[in-house]
Order: sequence, then structure tokens, then C-alpha cells
Amino acid sequence: MKIAILSRDGGLYSTRRLRDAARERGHEVRVVDYLRCYMDITSHRPRVLFQGEDLVGIDAVIPRIGASQTFYGTAVVRQFEMMNVFPCNESTAISRSRDKLRCLQLLSRAGIGLPVTGFSNSAKDIGGLIDLVGGAPLVVKLLEGTQGVGVVLAENRKAAEAVIEAFRGLKADILVQEFIKEAGGADLRCFVVGGRVVAAMLRQGAEGEFRSNLHRGGQAAKVKLTPEERSTAVRSAKEMGLNVAGVDLLRSNHGPVVMEVNSSPGLEGIEAATGVDVAGKIIEYLEKAAPKGTAKDKAKG
Repeated sequence: MKIAILSRDGGLYSTRRLRDAARERGHEVRVVDYLRCYMDITSHRPRVLFQGEDLVGIDAVIPRIGASQTFYGTAVVRQFEMMNVFPCNESTAISRSRDKLRCLQLLSRAGIGLPVTGFSNSAKDIGGLIDLVGGAPLVVKLLEGTQGVGVVLAENRKAAEAVIEAFRGLKADILVQEFIKEAGGADLRCFVVGGRVVAAMLRQGAEGEFRSNLHRGGQAAKVKLTPEERSTAVRSAKEMGLNVAGVDLLRSNHGPVVMEVNSSPGLEGIEAATGVDVAGKIIEYLEKAAPKGTAKDKAKG
């Protein structure tokens, strides 16, 4: 196949691994900076151009769209879809998962376990919002935050009120969630490819840190999932319409709860912790799925 990896930086670990895994299997692959692409939106002959070159003859694209570039990145993916190019993850599914509120609402509709979550527009409703999630301690999250940025643990009610007031004063959209104390600053990253979990790791936050992100000094180790955790991860990816996803779970007293569904999960941490060739699994999925034609988003919402 001829594969294009949509990535801003060909030197990133995930991009390099996907490129190398594709080449090892005999595919022609190139890295394309999606922000340098421009599009000819024509009724009968849609095109994507990159540095003056018409990108034709591509069989599949692997979107590695940064969170801050979701709008333009998904527009490029959508243009390839119009050209009947198979996307590893579809544009609508990427957009769906990037909207944290929309993601949680769709997971809730499907009956998937979630932490108690509140959302409000008015600063006048802070007290009710705090009570809704069971009071402090609680977690306040920016809707646009990534990699643990914009996530604050408020340990008492006054701190919670102050943090929420500050965010709302900046006109920032936030979620307020119950704090899952029993998780002990650890979470599970489940890597789903083609409807099954191919690798999983437990991420433990640094001492004194409730966020388990590896970017914030967390440690990772291979973990064995329970059947319920595995099922929750697969169902979450399916509800988002994602063929490739990183699903983050917490182990709570009432079962696994989903914290996030990531459409461009990093490969470095999961491959190092588990020894699984996750990049190879993604290419194997493309080999099976792309020849069947363009993907059809079956998720609702």
C-alpha cells in the first residue's frame, strides 16, 4: 500500500515507529505535515496538495493530529475521505473524542462507567456544581487541556470554589469531577486497535502527584486487565468510532471508570512498558481494513 502519516514532525517517536513498521512490511510510506497541506474543494475532483504536489494514489492515511490543530487537521483527513482514501481514524471520530464533554455524554449514554461529572456555564452555580460531584476533594479540568495541563485537584471546598471562579472568570470551559481517591494516583492506558486491546500499561503518578501522565514524571509498567476493564476500553473506542485509541481508565470502588479516549495516543510509553509492537499492530489493521474500502462511521452523536 501507499500510506501517508499526517504528522507535524517526522522525528517524533510515534511517527518514526509507524513509518518504520510500514516499511518493514513492504509498504510505501511518507510523512506529510498536515498544516502544510492545502485543499482543492471541487465537487467532482477533490484534491489535497502538499508543497505543490498533488497527493494522489494514496491508499490509507494515519492521522497524528495535535490537539491544538484539531480543526485544520480533521479538515485534511475529511478531504482524504472525500477522495476515498481509507483513514485509520475518521475525521468525525477524531473530532468527537477531542470534545471532552461530548465524549463523556456519549459514553454516559452507552452506560459506560464514568466518574461523577458536572458541567456548568454560570459562576453563580458553583455551590450546586460542587455538591453534584459529592463535594471536595474534587478535580477541575479544562475542556481544552491535554497531557495533564489544566487539571487541578481541589482538596477542600474553599479551594474548589476559588479554582472554579478563576477558570470561569477567564471564560474557560471546565468539567468538575469526583476525585477517585482509591486509584492512588494511578491509571490504566489501554491501547485499542481494530476493536481489541493490543497492549495495556499502568501509569503511576510521581510522589505527591495525582496526575499519572508520563510527561509529568509518572512511571509505567505492563498490567493485566480484568475482563471488565478490557470490555470497557473496547466499548469506549467503539462509541467514539475510533479504530485506534488510547483509553484511560481508573480503578474505582465501583468498577473501571473512563477518564479520556485519545485518538492520537503516543506509542513510546506503551511500547517501552509492554514490549508490544503497537506500531506493527496498527499497520496490520490497515492491511486488513483498507482494501475493503473507505471506513464508515457507525457511531452516533
